[in-house]
Amino acid sequence: MEHGLVTDIAICIIAAWVVAVASQVARQPLLLAYLVAGFAVGPNGFKFITDATDIQTISTIGLSLLLFMIGLEIDLKKMLSAGRVITLTAGTQILGCVILGWLVFGLIGPAQNHLEALYLAVAAAMSSTVIIVKILYDKRELETLAGRVTLGVLVLQDIATILFLAVQPNLKNPSAGVMLVAVWHVILLLAVAFLASRFVLPHVFKFIARLPELVLVGALAWCFALAGFADYLKLSSAMGALIAGVMISTFPYTLDVVAKVTSLRDFFVTLFFVGLGMIIPVPTVAYILWTLFLCLVLIVSRLATVFPVLYSMRQGHRVSLLPAINLCQMSELSLVLLALGQKDGDVSENTIGIAAFAFAFLAIGSTYAILGNDSLLRKITPWLRKLGFHDLDNTAFLAREDAAPPRICLLGFSWTASSLLAEIERNRADLIPEIVVIDFNPVVHEKLKARKVHAVYGDITARDVLHHAGVAHAEVVICSLPNMVLKGANNLKIIRQLRELNSHGKIIVHAELLADVPALYAAGASFVTAPRLLEAADLLHVLEAAEKNLLDAKRHEQEMQLQERSEVIP
Repeated sequence: MEHGLVTDIAICIIAAWVVAVASQVARQPLLLAYLVAGFAVGPNGFKFITDATDIQTISTIGLSLLLFMIGLEIDLKKMLSAGRVITLTAGTQILGCVILGWLVFGLIGPAQNHLEALYLAVAAAMSSTVIIVKILYDKRELETLAGRVTLGVLVLQDIATILFLAVQPNLKNPSAGVMLVAVWHVILLLAVAFLASRFVLPHVFKFIARLPELVLVGALAWCFALAGFADYLKLSSAMGALIAGVMISTFPYTLDVVAKVTSLRDFFVTLFFVGLGMIIPVPTVAYILWTLFLCLVLIVSRLATVFPVLYSMRQGHRVSLLPAINLCQMSELSLVLLALGQKDGDVSENTIGIAAFAFAFLAIGSTYAILGNDSLLRKITPWLRKLGFHDLDNTAFLAREDAAPPRICLLGFSWTASSLLAEIERNRADLIPEIVVIDFNPVVHEKLKARKVHAVYGDITARDVLHHAGVAHAEVVICSLPNMVLKGANNLKIIRQLRELNSHGKIIVHAELLADVPALYAAGASFVTAPRLLEAADLLHVLEAAEKNLLDAKRHEQEMQLQERSEVIP
């Protein structure tokens, strides 16, 4: 049926809402619901919409807004701090997957010639930034080391895709000049973005700071201006939006912009995924078989090119395996790349159909895989040990075999534990030799080692890790992690497990909800911390200072405290 744009949008949103409600009842991912809704209303489903061009055009706005917000939340300092790990991993993954894919698809794949095999190999080497970031954001894993490695690889993948898109028109007659022009355009985009954000935008935002509406409109104007400039340079407009967000991520107005753009972004992103669902063709046996083959090649190539590199850099099972699992899907830009190849006569409709099915299959499968990556890790780790891939915990356990058991155990090392350690170093340095930290972040381990704090690598929810670390003999055990960051467990389960191992020690745990406190005490907690109460008391002092016009003095006091602190996690 042919409708106006407003009617098409109404059909898409209603379908997405209905299927999303059903998916929530069935406890299925929202992304799957949006793809199913798009297929149902599209030309290959019930044909409510036969021409999805308008919807796909509108949905690109959602992609730009999403990447803009992602850019606003990227901490470049943290990204650069793991630069070597990310660069080597991304370089190996991209080149390795392209080479493996080109060889396999050229020999036995659905491609009809080596040029089409190259297109398919590049498409299969790229992962979906939208899917991965959304799920990791919802799981609160973007700030973990594995999350930062995953995001860093995605950024470099997008840059590689942009470079490929720049040379794609001349692949039949490739030349060094085309590649140089593409690189020059990328450098020009970055230079313009940096100069504008460094010398122009701060003054503009300062001038309009008192009008929140103009701050939002100004941020969106900057987003789409840079996206448009990227498109003018024949680069990815979505990448331009991402760079726009990164360049103003340190501005004091970022949080306000994020809060106001979120609802707008969600509307357009819904249309984006519904639009993707519309291009999924009606399945046939041949399509399904080739799709499964493409999915298998992609998954094997990800594991083969990501895990060994991270493992060789002593990142441990968790940080080596989770990014490989997270990256096991195909990028939206891959479908764009293949469509451009079809336009130039380099890619067949058959290949595009197979790639679209693979994108849908992997989008669904990887959603479940990322949501359950901790469970997968626990199942795969024993097999890795049998194959000789020992985790970092072996050396840590052996180091304590002849040592006295620790008096104090810190389970998990996040912001609160970092601040606690800083307080101990300043006021009770004599306790440092009696402390052991249990955590699976290898970067944290290196920093703790430099401070002469003993650390054991491992999952604090695993019984054998706690046993080998000497938790059973500890006098005090502290878990300062909230439930939201505990994977596959919660503080109630942890306290029960700790009490089975250690019946006499003093166990201190964290509670986010005041209603959880009685249950934690009943399970055996010696004391339950409720940080919200401490924060509320602190805010009351700040409020009293504000009433007395003493906020400047309060702020100066805080600045002095921050200058004196040197924490593992700043």
